[in-house]
Amino acid sequence: MNTDTKRSDFRTLAREALLAAVQGLVLALVVLPCGVAFLVLTLVSVALIPLGVGLVTTPAILTAVRALADARRKLAAEWCGIRIPAVYQPLPKSANPWSRTAALLRDPQVRRDVLWLPVDMTAGFVTALVPAVLVFYPVEGFLLAAGLWRAYVHGPGDTYWYAFVPVSGEVSAVGAAALGAVILAVGWRLTPRLLTAHFRLTRAVLGGDAELAERVRVLTETRRDAVDSSAAELRRIERDLHDGAQARLVAMGMDLGTIEMLVEHDPAQAKRLLAQARRNSAEALEELRDLVRGIHPPVLAERGLGDAVRALALRLPLPAEVSVDLPGRAEAPVESAAYFAVSEVLTNAVKHSGADRLWADLHHTDGRLRITVTDNGRGGAVIGAGSGLAGIERRLGTFDGVLAVSSPAGGPTLVTMEIPCALS
Repeated sequence: MNTDTKRSDFRTLAREALLAAVQGLVLALVVLPCGVAFLVLTLVSVALIPLGVGLVTTPAILTAVRALADARRKLAAEWCGIRIPAVYQPLPKSANPWSRTAALLRDPQVRRDVLWLPVDMTAGFVTALVPAVLVFYPVEGFLLAAGLWRAYVHGPGDTYWYAFVPVSGEVSAVGAAALGAVILAVGWRLTPRLLTAHFRLTRAVLGGDAELAERVRVLTETRRDAVDSSAAELRRIERDLHDGAQARLVAMGMDLGTIEMLVEHDPAQAKRLLAQARRNSAEALEELRDLVRGIHPPVLAERGLGDAVRALALRLPLPAEVSVDLPGRAEAPVESAAYFAVSEVLTNAVKHSGADRLWADLHHTDGRLRITVTDNGRGGAVIGAGSGLAGIERRLGTFDGVLAVSSPAGGPTLVTMEIPCALS
């Protein structure tokens, strides 16, 4: 490692330590007064509920406590990259004060917010203050060695304690500076980690089982969406069978009955009806093939997702390039969800983007199937309620998949889909 690299690393380390110390000091100065004030107000307000006064004050105070907790969640994400989940129950609309107060007090997340206040003003205060102490306290030791000790030591019997070092003269002041250097060296390395520990403590109290609750909520929604999608798919299949292949087969049966009566008396008409029946049978067969392809394409079952997407691209009215790097196959439900998601994205691009070329890339990395579909159209695609992209997002959510869309005005549009899965 050359000298310039070492200097750069040292400057980066010093900047991170100083920033963490300043952030910790700001937190310590805010944590203690806010924690004490909100805890006292909450306890007093709840105690006044039987008198009726608390019914008015408690919702406002608990809302303020939530705002304080949300601010800490935001700082945790911005300063240390720690996400603290929060799952608040919705308040009843147009509720009277008693209903609002009762709903807030029953909310597990609100109770965690209140429980966090005493933890934050004690252990949270200490973990926020220590980073600042490790960086700023050594400054006093250096100042003592520079002559500040004379301001505290006025006579032969006077002693000023710097930590555990008694300062009574120039020599002992140098010892204080040496201790300050040791503290600073330790703090230089540990300060960012200590600030992270503060936010991890916050997450342990504020988060609790919120992440699990959020997970249950998402699974409940995706299960409901999957059931609704399955029901809608069954209705579509029934409608297509009734209006398409079934109607043609009925018509073909009627034609065959007529042919049976005309074959001896009017052979020419019987031949025409036979030709029509043959056309009806061919059209019914094609519609059945399309229907089966819409349920589960044979190429997907036989050759896998990559070849199925290539076959899909060949049927598009626009030129499309498909790149596949899949060393194996995912489970059938995952392949099916990915296939129909790609199909819908490509169909939307053909219909709405105004593009003249499409690209699709499929690969598997870090335990995730990643699919990107790009077009050179006009852009402006968004994930919104009622849009095709929202439906794709729900379909992928059934498998813990995610959908991301980048579509600036003027294009290009990049749709990225990821599904966690293993390949066999």
